[in-house]
Parts: sequence; structure tokens; C-alpha cells
Amino acid sequence: MRDPAEREHEVVLFGATGFTGALTARYLTRNAPDGFRWAIAGRNRSKLERLRDELGSDVPLLVADASDPESLRRVAEATRVVATTVGPYIRYGEPLVAACAESGTDYCDLTGEPEFVDLMYLRHDARARETGARLVHCCGFDSIPADLGAYFTVQQLPEGVPIRLEGFLSIRGRPSGGTVASMRTIVTRFPQLIGTARRRRHAEPSPEGRDVRASKGYPHHERAVGGWVVPLPVIDPQIVTRSARALDRYGPDFTYRHYFAFTGDGSGPSLRSLLRGGLPKPGEGPSAEERAESWFKMRFAGEGGGRRVVTEVSGGDPGYDETSKMLGETAMCLARDDLPKRSGQLTTAAAMGNALIDRLGRAGISFEVLDPA
Repeated sequence: MRDPAEREHEVVLFGATGFTGALTARYLTRNAPDGFRWAIAGRNRSKLERLRDELGSDVPLLVADASDPESLRRVAEATRVVATTVGPYIRYGEPLVAACAESGTDYCDLTGEPEFVDLMYLRHDARARETGARLVHCCGFDSIPADLGAYFTVQQLPEGVPIRLEGFLSIRGRPSGGTVASMRTIVTRFPQLIGTARRRRHAEPSPEGRDVRASKGYPHHERAVGGWVVPLPVIDPQIVTRSARALDRYGPDFTYRHYFAFTGDGSGPSLRSLLRGGLPKPGEGPSAEERAESWFKMRFAGEGGGRRVVTEVSGGDPGYDETSKMLGETAMCLARDDLPKRSGQLTTAAAMGNALIDRLGRAGISFEVLDPA
């Protein structure tokens, strides 16, 4: 196993010819620093060559297939970091995670599938700890705004005190084809999802002397957003609480609730428009003009040590433009930045924390304190 510092590439983008993969490749073409060594990978060389021509770059090409573990091993051993957009991950993702864990290669993806994340912990966390690999899931809209927004908010509160935190998502835009496919997979595999989550709870150690929990919440009118909110059953609360278990900064007693907010400003995708336009398939997505009209806001209300703070993470089109930005910056952060010496399956907050917040802020995703009272 070659030392990651001596490998040919710093980042390999796997699934580069898909819709979100191509957006990520374009982002890296525009924003990677001079001298940054990255490559694109996929199963179809002709498609990779067409993408390279569109990028106007001499970026190297690697041919690899999610069903061919040997080709994935070669990719993992050639780079410091693999970023992948190939989902649904429960069907196609594990061989690449296994290759990275075995090769000591950092890994990041766009999954929002709880079963996949839990299964990868059970099967590959221990080996990744041995080799030094960082396996970082949910590095797009699932779940960077929630995870890093919660981490940013906690840092505005006193240390060493119980903290109560609530997150409120407002959004305007269409889901990506990959998100739709993942949602369908979650629904059809619900018994496996529950069973795998139970196995992880039994296997994963709890933080010593600290309590961390996600509370379901209830529908109510919330003054922090000026509108009605309802509990949102997605993977975000699981990611936030895993960061809280990993990091003492979240305090001795941490509780998180996650909501969707109806704020009266056009938030929320229109079900009628989605059905009229047809649900997108994996690899499909809206035009640049449609994406330009989309946005997200994730507001947080935190209390601890007698203080209350309201913060907000916000950006543009969540399903595509900002997701590709988040994945690209995550990959560059893992490859280049001075980060905590941790390995195994990690969240974005535990693996990168403020380094990734700073990167995303410079890239146009806002992290701000609205109410420090």
C-alpha cells in the first residue's frame, strides 16, 4: 500500500459523467488551485473523453466500474481522496468504500441513505481506522448544511454546558434524480434499514459521561423562522448527533430536533409541478436557468448556559449546484487541509469542521449569526 502522500492523484472523481458528477467536475475545473492533481473516473471511456473535451482540460481519465472491485482498487491506490456520485449507494457503493478502507484512501460521497451509512460503519469502519482512511458520507445537501450548521451554532454557545438545538430547513427547488432513486430505495428496504440501524446501535460505543440524542419534535409555529414547522424524517439528525457523540464541544448533554419550515417565501418544492414535469431519473437534472431560481436556508436556534443564538446556513440550488460545490470542496479539503488526526467513518464536522466551513464560506455558502441574544 503506497503512502497517500506519494500517490499520483490528490482527488479522483468517480461517476464524473453523470449529471451531478459533471457539475462537480466543472466546479473542480474552475476552482481547484494551480497544480492540483485530480482525475475523472467512470466505466465508459468515450463518455469520459467527451467530458474532458467539454471541460477544456487535460485532466487524466481512469476507467473503473462499480461492479469490478479490482478496477476500484486500482483507483483507490492511485489517489489520496476518492469522491463518488454513483448511487443508489446501497446498490453500487460498497465495493468502492471497501477499496478505500483497505488502501488507506480518504472517501467522500453524496449519499442520504441511512442503511448504507450504517452498513458501511459495521463492515469497514474498523479497517479504515487501521489504515488511516477517512470515510465521510453525506457530503452534499444531505447533510452538510445540517451537520456543519449545527457545529457552527454550537461554537457560538458556552463550552461545557447542556445544549438544546433545533434546525429548520426552508427550500425551493427540485430533488435530484439521485435523491429520488435513493428515496425509492429507502422505502422499498425499510425493514433492512431498521435492522441495520439496530445492529449499529448495539455495536457502536456511546460517548463516556455524555448524553446525546435526537428528539422527534412536533408541529408548531416557530418564532425563529416566523412560520409553521413539521418534523423532517431524513438522515440529517443522525449525522448531527454522530458529530455530537464524536466531539466534546457539543457539551455534556446535547439534544437536536430537525424540522421543515413553511415560511411563506416560496419554500418547498411544488408536488404538482414535480408530477407535471415528471420525477427526474438518476443522471438527469434541470437547466441552469431552473437551478438559478432555487435556494435553501437552514436556520438553527440553540440554547445553552443561559444564552440563546440563532444562526443560518444558506445558498443557491441545493440539489445540484450547491451539492456539487460541497462535494468538490470536501474532496479538496480532505486532500490539502491540515485536519484532525482521525480515521474510520466520520462526519463532515468531525473530519473537517471549521476548515470545511471556511472553504464553503469562500465558495459562497453563507454561515452567519442572526441573533446572538
